[in-house]
Amino acid sequence: MAGEDVEKQEGEVISPLPKANKGKERDRWVLLALRLLALFATVAATLVMALNEETKTVTVGVNGAQPVRQSVSAKFQQTPSFVFFVVVNAIASFHNLTMLLLVLLGEKITIKGLGLLMILADLVMVLLVTAGSAAAAAMAELGKSGNSHARWNKICDKFDSYCDRGGGALMSSYAGVGFLLSLTVISIVNLYKNQAATGQSS
Repeated sequence: MAGEDVEKQEGEVISPLPKANKGKERDRWVLLALRLLALFATVAATLVMALNEETKTVTVGVNGAQPVRQSVSAKFQQTPSFVFFVVVNAIASFHNLTMLLLVLLGEKITIKGLGLLMILADLVMVLLVTAGSAAAAAMAELGKSGNSHARWNKICDKFDSYCDRGGGALMSSYAGVGFLLSLTVISIVNLYKNQAATGQSS
């Protein structure tokens, strides 16, 4: 009977350890998947907007009875908000790639405070990409609907493909914000759990 009690007590002490290891491994894979998704989203947003261009021939006036037509191009470089959008998503893509390498090499890198530094870097990226997406979304709405009070004409009725691709880039960028925000929340929770576990063990 005493031997059985000892085995039960030992089982109660030893059994949580594999579960804790499995939990850490599961969290690591979740973070890895979210990081990959964030990388794909920001890279897609960068490339789609950076390569977004459409040229059309439009009527710009009338010479007698003959319409005067001219080729007009819509490019992301023509709008500072779209340039800012491309720059911040490119920065976020480089950040995600760097963090992805750190996650893959996580067991080999033991720099004190690295986890907190990664969380802060993710928070900065969330702010940057959100700002770029919001600025681009404001200009996209102006291009779609115009502004009659300021007499700014809409352009999406003429450059529909350009606007559709820009909308896709915006959706991808906002998806990247969501993935980065999820990463930040999970990382903060994991950091809190690790500190609590360290405090209990000490």
